[in-house]
Amino acid sequence: MELLTETYKREISCVLLCFDRLILSGTMPEISYSQGMTKYMYEKGIKIFDYPRFAEPFKETIRANAERIAKENGAEIEFIRKAGVRKESIISEKIEKRGNHPGIVHIISAMEACTTYKPWHNKTTGKTFLKPDTSKCLHYYFYFIDEQVGLGYVRVPTWCPFRLQVYVNGHNLLASEMGKAGIKYTMMDNAFDSLEDVGKAQELSDNISIEKLHRKLDEFAWQFCPVYKDLNLRYHWSVMQVEYATDIVFKKQESLQRIYSELVATAIHTVKPENIATFLGHKLDPRYEGEVGNNYNVRIKGSRIKHTMGSVSIKMYDKFSKILRIETTSNDISFFKHFREVVHRDGTTSHEMAPLKKNIYSLSFLTDNLKASNRRYLEFISAFDNKEVGRKGLRMSLHQKVKTIGTTKGLTFSVSRIYWF
Repeated sequence: MELLTETYKREISCVLLCFDRLILSGTMPEISYSQGMTKYMYEKGIKIFDYPRFAEPFKETIRANAERIAKENGAEIEFIRKAGVRKESIISEKIEKRGNHPGIVHIISAMEACTTYKPWHNKTTGKTFLKPDTSKCLHYYFYFIDEQVGLGYVRVPTWCPFRLQVYVNGHNLLASEMGKAGIKYTMMDNAFDSLEDVGKAQELSDNISIEKLHRKLDEFAWQFCPVYKDLNLRYHWSVMQVEYATDIVFKKQESLQRIYSELVATAIHTVKPENIATFLGHKLDPRYEGEVGNNYNVRIKGSRIKHTMGSVSIKMYDKFSKILRIETTSNDISFFKHFREVVHRDGTTSHEMAPLKKNIYSLSFLTDNLKASNRRYLEFISAFDNKEVGRKGLRMSLHQKVKTIGTTKGLTFSVSRIYWF
């Protein structure tokens, strides 16, 4: 079967596969759970009921550090009181005024939920320990433009155990590498509009250094959350969310728009739960109890169809009406498997297919899974251009109402939800 990229190769300027959105989490494993924090306090000779007094100075250290960074960079700390404020809009306005040169763009603070611990004494066992708890504390969002990772942010809570959240974009990482390699390019938001050397760009994308990213994350922790040094601990970095995009860049908007409407319309009515599982490298087990379905959105900027299976999804949309983007998103990378060493409870080891670990070094292995997902979806929609398979399914489904909900193998499957903005 001929892929869509071959069928329309004369109208396509380039195809690039690249990480897009990356949200990474930094934790200090020794104190990231209540038992660990309890052990840490006992080892330091700190009474469990003195936990609030123990944590309070660190809050002031983070606050003072934020004020120092703001002063040194001529930035301000903007406190947001109302929920639902789009931080991205605030940052876009700041960049328009200051330009996109490296440095601190802005600092936002907000009261948000955080995980914490509370002292507890069990009268039955006579033991005193910390229990997990949730509360609210002040969080700082340090927005920056970095020479290596581009625009991103670090979210820093002011209360123990200081779980960090870092956002970076894979397209910006690649842009940095291409700049060093002398490859010319143009970008539209977080997508490449043109590439001087597509082959070399793809090679660089396939070999983004996780070690360099790790060092940059440690640098961010040092800069924005220095209290971990006082605790004499180190941050461990894991993957919270990852997006991997296949961008098919058309030379002209009208070339993509001529075929896009049919691709989306056919996908809405032909993609079934078993297809979604196949795209993502799984088989649909009748015992599976998660959500599987399609979601179609029409927006001012374009339209998007999204297929979801639990914590993972694959979507297609027309970015700037010129780029056909197929993108797999995972909020739990252990959904995917690879061949690795597995340590069993009895201490023995074996090599077998096992879920990916969530640490950042799994990104290298995850690339193959996400590439394969996008490829299978591309193959599926390429069959539409053979007309009959896709159009037959479309004709059979056109009599259905826009909103339908059916049951397939005991699964709730949403065929289409349309929202107008």
